[in-house]
Amino acid sequence: MHKVVAKYNSPLDVKFCKRCVVSNQRPRIRFDEQGVCSACRFADKKVKTDWKQREQKLIKLLDKHRRRDGSFDVIVPASGGKDSGYVAHILKTKYRMHPLTVTWAPHIYTEVGWQNFQNFIRSGFDNISGTANGQVHREMTRLAFEKLGDPFLPFIYGQKAFPIRIAVNFKIPLVMYGENGEAEYGGSADNEESPSFDILEDVPKHYFSGLLPKDLASKKITQKDIFIYTLPSRDEIKKVDVSCHWLGYYKKWIPQENFYYAQRYTGFSANPDGRSEGTYSKYASLDDKIDGFHFYLAYIKFGIGRATSDAAHEIRDGHITRDEGISLVRRYDGEFPQKYFREFLEYCNISEKHFWSVIDGWRSPHLWKKISGKWKLLHQVS
Repeated sequence: MHKVVAKYNSPLDVKFCKRCVVSNQRPRIRFDEQGVCSACRFADKKVKTDWKQREQKLIKLLDKHRRRDGSFDVIVPASGGKDSGYVAHILKTKYRMHPLTVTWAPHIYTEVGWQNFQNFIRSGFDNISGTANGQVHREMTRLAFEKLGDPFLPFIYGQKAFPIRIAVNFKIPLVMYGENGEAEYGGSADNEESPSFDILEDVPKHYFSGLLPKDLASKKITQKDIFIYTLPSRDEIKKVDVSCHWLGYYKKWIPQENFYYAQRYTGFSANPDGRSEGTYSKYASLDDKIDGFHFYLAYIKFGIGRATSDAAHEIRDGHITRDEGISLVRRYDGEFPQKYFREFLEYCNISEKHFWSVIDGWRSPHLWKKISGKWKLLHQVS
């Protein structure tokens, strides 16, 4: 009899959190004896956290780095989205810092993403924007799609490396990110109680999925080409004493509240289509036409689509019930991102036949079965 083997070291026994809608297939997530996921348990800790005390720690940190001459004293990685808009604006207006915002450009800007970025800058921020070599970026995107099942990876490389490279070059030691995604959404517990993280240890481990930029080098991509995707060295980081912090450690992180804040203060607009493909929400990950394929591949690989991710954290934040989340997941999860499909194929220079061949190659047999010629996901939250 053919033995079923799970890809990606996922548990063969698929279980769903008793409190939210996420499953144990999410990489690095943990479930306790009560069947509750680590992200839900972290949400419990947030309820008990003394946020006034945390804010005092933030003020102390900012006072340490504050520059009295008005020069830049904090780097904020920013896309113009709801989260980075909230971080940059509150640091500038409430805490009187002087942020330099740093943007790593999307693969292909959406119209609303470009407009949000422009509105953000016009709302009062200096910005440095980085864009990779177009030919290299497209080739790396194709390779990441084929080798890792995630065409978004080249963006993630730059998103993590470029702001830190700017911090080193401009000698600005403090970098302020939004939330600790590993803790908030279910992942490694390494930094769950920490306000910061080790750049060279934690970034590759938690965000690069075991595939470094150098691993995508080929006849078409040289080591020189990938420099812009590469984190600074330990010596470069130590020379400036760069440290990366999460604002979400110091102030309670609620994505929906960030949306309302950015809408009011930085000119942020939600998806004009009413919702994003694959989910019911309208205010997250709007910048890039590649976004939908990142989420669709997560659905293929782990059975966890965009609606699952959105519903899970909105249940934890108390915005919807678990029953409502289940209905939304069953309605929208796994919806194919048709809107930019042709542009995706053209960008990666691949055929539709090759696309589906790669997609089907990432289906794990413990999650998917072909029935009457159609693929069926074997486990859904209920």
